[in-house]
Amino acid sequence: QVQLVESGGGLVQPGGSLRLSCAASRNIAGIYAMGWYRQAPGKQRESVASITSGGTTNYADSVKGRFTISRDNAKNTVYLQMNSLKPEDTAVYYCNADLGYRDDWGQGTQVTVSS
Repeated sequence: QVQLVESGGGLVQPGGSLRLSCAASRNIAGIYAMGWYRQAPGKQRESVASITSGGTTNYADSVKGRFTISRDNAKNTVYLQMNSLKPEDTAVYYCNADLGYRDDWGQGTQVTVSS
């Protein structure tokens, strides 16, 4: 089991940038995959980006070229750099740890893109 704490959300204008952080309670080097999901009001939770222990990344089509996921195993932290933000990126963003036999989630951080 791993506890996850997200931070870095907030209000930003369209075209702006934010960097989300996900701090884990233990070493993440051996965790199969870490990821970011988001859930907008009235919509299902969707995958945004993921990164495996080997560094392979995967992105939703809607964020390709704008978002970048990275992990710092020494700091037990996963990041999501979000550039060129759009109003449709507004959602609660959740960090996920895929341990293989279970998924652990953070509490989420709100991202609002509005002028």
